[in-house]
Amino acid sequence: MAEIKLVDVSIRDGNQSLWGATGLDTAQILEIAGQLDRVGFHAIDFTSSTHMAVAVRYFKNNPWERIRRVRAAMPHSPLQLITTGLRFIAWQQAGPDFMRVVYRTLQKNGIRRFIILDPMHDADAVIEAARIAKEEGDAEVMGALTFTLSEVHDDQFYADFAAKLATSPHIDLFYLKDPGGLMSPERVRTLAPAVKAAIGDKRLEIHAHCTIGYGPVTSLAAADLGIIDAVHVGIGPLGDGSSLPEAGRMVANLREAGHEVPIDDKALANVSDYWWRLAEAQNLAPGTPQAFDASFLRHQIAGGVMTTTLRQLEELQLGHLFPRVIAETERVRAELGYPIMVTPFPQMVMTQATTNIVSGQRYSQVSDQILRYALGKLGRPTSPLDPEVLDAIMDRPRAKEIASEPDFPDYADLRKRFGESMPDEEFLLRAVMPGDQVDAMLAAGPSGSHYTPEAAPVLELLKEIAARPAARDIVIERPGFRLALHAGASTGAA
Repeated sequence: MAEIKLVDVSIRDGNQSLWGATGLDTAQILEIAGQLDRVGFHAIDFTSSTHMAVAVRYFKNNPWERIRRVRAAMPHSPLQLITTGLRFIAWQQAGPDFMRVVYRTLQKNGIRRFIILDPMHDADAVIEAARIAKEEGDAEVMGALTFTLSEVHDDQFYADFAAKLATSPHIDLFYLKDPGGLMSPERVRTLAPAVKAAIGDKRLEIHAHCTIGYGPVTSLAAADLGIIDAVHVGIGPLGDGSSLPEAGRMVANLREAGHEVPIDDKALANVSDYWWRLAEAQNLAPGTPQAFDASFLRHQIAGGVMTTTLRQLEELQLGHLFPRVIAETERVRAELGYPIMVTPFPQMVMTQATTNIVSGQRYSQVSDQILRYALGKLGRPTSPLDPEVLDAIMDRPRAKEIASEPDFPDYADLRKRFGESMPDEEFLLRAVMPGDQVDAMLAAGPSGSHYTPEAAPVLELLKEIAARPAARDIVIERPGFRLALHAGASTGAA
């Protein structure tokens, strides 16, 4: 059996899948970075432009500082960023001059591996983004083959797409990305060989979510084919559930199958213990093994989107319509050319399906996002939209307004607006985020370096106390410890 490397997704994809991308700040990541570097992961799925925006918006953490400091603390583990190519934080596609600065600045700060994903599988768009990334640094570039189930997305579709990307000297390797957890072991046994035949000597990895229980067994089936170089995993509470297979169990299963997995087991156990302690301290729900649910193979609706839609219908006393909305979602997705059901498309498709059912008139109302999608502003759809549906969508004044919306501002105009002397890091954030959020981040200063899970309850209590100035005298006691807080002073003893 072959050697199988591991890619850890805990900080980016695990955090996003299980904790809404808001579970971890810079200090919490830095606290475990040294141990994580010793595990021996092939790469660390570290961030995305969306996660960078979350760092600014929710934590007032400087995302560039986060990349730099974690890179310094983890010199042996390449940090990976996933991107849709010519987009940075904003949903609008940016021009090549702007993206050139993005890719340059990311690599300057420490990103060593890019995943370039186009939800529509537009090969030209992926190749263009890969070229820019390579011209601005020496990071590795991986092409994403994003899996879904439809009449269009068969093995030949993915093989043809991979073959087009493989002609580019700027794309180093590939991975089968299954964000919905829909790929069965049987399917990977035909799909992976078809893709490998198309890409030749370029490496292939597997990234299979556990949403309906397939992730662990599909990853093992892929590894057993002898053509997969790496399996993507989440550690401890950041694995399983809607995340990736849990690392410790995947290592054990790979070795049981005869594979060599070159990682430090003790370091992995230490990292897992830290994430478990953090999850408990922060009241963050861990991922758990999922039971198989065949209905997902039909509707492919992410759990969060489904739960939100059901709650909204019940609040309107329309919960009885939910089964019809599910069926309508399948129909709308087909009519829109089978978009892959990953953000923002599940929200768009299910919202349209809900509107169709509740109003009783199909496509009498459509959102601006649906209009932008139909106009190609979110990329070129994989399959043509149903002609009658397209006519119904476009036959309204709002479609003309959306069509005339300005594209992403020109790089030269943005530079003129913000000043030629503004550092690239600040410029890139201000170009795509609200100015007050960037101001607050800069005012907050450097992020902390240390985090102790066991101290989290005390720190939370102190925050609550600070918010209640009427509480002038408070004493916290436990065996061997006493903390007295008085208005304007505090004393402590241990």
